[in-house]
Amino acid sequence: MILASDYSFGQFMSSTVENFWQFTGFHNCEFTNLVMLAVGCFFVWLAIKKNFEPLLLVPIGFGMLIGNIPFQPGMEIGIYEEGSVLNILYNGVEKGWYPPLIFLGIGAMTDFSALLANPKLMIIGACAQFGIFGAYMLALLCGFDPLSAGCVAIIGGADGPTAIFTTSKLNPNLLGAVAVSAYSYMALIPLIQPPLMRLFTTQKERQIKMRPVRVVSQSEKIIFPIVGVMLTCFVVPSAIPLLGMLFFGNLLRECGVTTRLAKTASNALTDIVTILLGMTVGASTQASQFLTPQTIFIFFLGFMAFVIASSSGVLFVKLFNLILPKNKKINPLIGNAGVSAVPMSARISNNLGLEYDPSNYLLMHAMGPNVAGVIGSAVAAGVLLGFLA
Repeated sequence: MILASDYSFGQFMSSTVENFWQFTGFHNCEFTNLVMLAVGCFFVWLAIKKNFEPLLLVPIGFGMLIGNIPFQPGMEIGIYEEGSVLNILYNGVEKGWYPPLIFLGIGAMTDFSALLANPKLMIIGACAQFGIFGAYMLALLCGFDPLSAGCVAIIGGADGPTAIFTTSKLNPNLLGAVAVSAYSYMALIPLIQPPLMRLFTTQKERQIKMRPVRVVSQSEKIIFPIVGVMLTCFVVPSAIPLLGMLFFGNLLRECGVTTRLAKTASNALTDIVTILLGMTVGASTQASQFLTPQTIFIFFLGFMAFVIASSSGVLFVKLFNLILPKNKKINPLIGNAGVSAVPMSARISNNLGLEYDPSNYLLMHAMGPNVAGVIGSAVAAGVLLGFLA
């Protein structure tokens, strides 16, 4: 015999269990969630097993796991739910707070001596930005509107913070796709660039030895960020948040009286912002927002932008060598370093040079266009923002 009270208790327990089940990730899981969780695991694997940009891919990959665990809408836990903790942290990406702080750290840890010792290498960094404007035209031809095309094009600069900052101003809806695309191709530089470098150079060109760089005085290092910020920002005021912080960080490094501030900017601050930026960018790849045909187009065009940028630097050096004296020729292998991936692309230039001549060290020479690429990508972003925003 079942008592009424027992029956009510049984109903209560059944209802409670059913309600609990409806709130679990198992009940709300869709195939797209599983796809993105697999991608997140793959990113973490690449970072740990293959050592591909672990400081970026571990936070991004784990962020993908956080952002794609299924949940019932309305619980205020998703990154796109107003007021949730993840949404508050994501404001740093969406409103463009994190990228300038990253640039402050980059400036504080970057030595511009290689560029100052051989200023003509800045032209290589500038030519590598052709990838941005080439991809912009390509995106327009593929049907993207001008603002979205600008977001896709900036991937060619191989600079994640710049891509995020530009996209946050032009079309925040594309932030997840653009950011993941930019950081993915940055991490895959060791796979993408060497075949292009070999394709566009001869063995003789790869063995060109460059003259040792001159010693740069401390006064030059101090004057550079002061003059640099005025010259670049007078041309593109829209890039002040990025370039202003970049040169400010470099002045902290070089002036000699703010060592503590430079160390904080280049270490603790940069690490904290990188963690928050990577994790929230990864979480923004929520399957419902991320897995769209447009995202696939963005990844394809981003890849093309990266290929154009890397190839442009190499091809420009070959062209430049036609007018340079024989004893001042530039090894075309440093042309790939014109993209903004510091110092990875410079290391690739050096490693490939050593592969064809074990005595040919190109790292210091490649750092010139590499740091110029950081400035160049920010200027290119300023140009896009200037005529699009």
